[in-house]
Amino acid sequence: MKARTRILITLVSFFVVVACKKQKSDSDVLTADNSHTELSDSLIKNPPQGMVWVPAGTFLQGAVPQDKMAMKHEKPQHPVEVDGFFMDITEVTNAQYSKFVKETGYITIAERVIDWEEMKKQLPEGTPKPHDSIMQPGSLMFKKTKESVANLFDFSQWWRWAIGVNWKHPSGPDTNLEGKENHPVVHIAYEDAQAYCTWAGRRLPTEAEWEYAARGANNNTIFFWGDDHDKLSKKANSWEGEFPVYNTLNDGFERTAPVKTYPANGYGLYDMAGNVWEFTTDWYNMNYYDALAAKKVTTMNPKGADRAYNPNNPYLQEKIIKGGSFLCSDSYCASYRVSSRMGTSMDSSAEHVGFRTVATPDMLAKK
Repeated sequence: MKARTRILITLVSFFVVVACKKQKSDSDVLTADNSHTELSDSLIKNPPQGMVWVPAGTFLQGAVPQDKMAMKHEKPQHPVEVDGFFMDITEVTNAQYSKFVKETGYITIAERVIDWEEMKKQLPEGTPKPHDSIMQPGSLMFKKTKESVANLFDFSQWWRWAIGVNWKHPSGPDTNLEGKENHPVVHIAYEDAQAYCTWAGRRLPTEAEWEYAARGANNNTIFFWGDDHDKLSKKANSWEGEFPVYNTLNDGFERTAPVKTYPANGYGLYDMAGNVWEFTTDWYNMNYYDALAAKKVTTMNPKGADRAYNPNNPYLQEKIIKGGSFLCSDSYCASYRVSSRMGTSMDSSAEHVGFRTVATPDMLAKK
């Protein structure tokens, strides 16, 4: 998936260190540490509603050797260690996002007037402004093609800019969320996900946290359930058939599915494969895995590259999304694989991208 900016053009041509005023005694420090530990232990045994505890651990991030569908940017594998954290059992749903918007009055990017001055910063110099009839609030919608597609790199063949489409109207300006309260919220841009996190006292996961959690302690397999591709339709909401022409619906759904429709992984997390792509906080940088592997040491709690880099989209600031969606197929991206990753522009929203949140004991203790 690429940014809405490119689709539009295609269609028309805290941490502060404070010095202590008083030196703490050893007993003061010990008491504070014990209190903190007890609080953390209590939280871990009693997770916030809708979340599970993902214990700390070490794993090899990236594509496993036996994965013949792995892309170059999923390699090489490199050792990573992450601290424990809480994670949403499911993707954030329409009902949950509705509560956030009701309490805050937040307006998503897909609902806002498009700022051409801001948009053109992400485009080659001299790019003409699209016609005003196109420069209207909206989001990206998938469309089937009438015949087989020879070039699967040309995404404009199955994406269209849909005016009036947003999280409240996911399939068109005349649609609503009735009956979809338990579906993952979509047409959400990175900023929109971050706003929800701030309200909820959570944050988005790093790519390493997400991938570690998705494996569910099954660290050496292609999928969270193992290496057996034949189990796909029973394990995930994906595209089965010829993409983007025909979907067999073997998994029961053509678009999004209600959360918890498919089995959870080893940590009790649902939809870590398929349904909708999920945001992480990492910049998409095609050289990042090579840089980590070159260090030949285990990286502790990696936060990702310090800048975005994608030679295919040099003007865009992209974040990594994980997990694949209902549009992922063997012939296109097979991104229901745990190591799969993709970059998406921060101003993009589409009907196959959502998110889930994470939190640490420290974060929850402050609430």
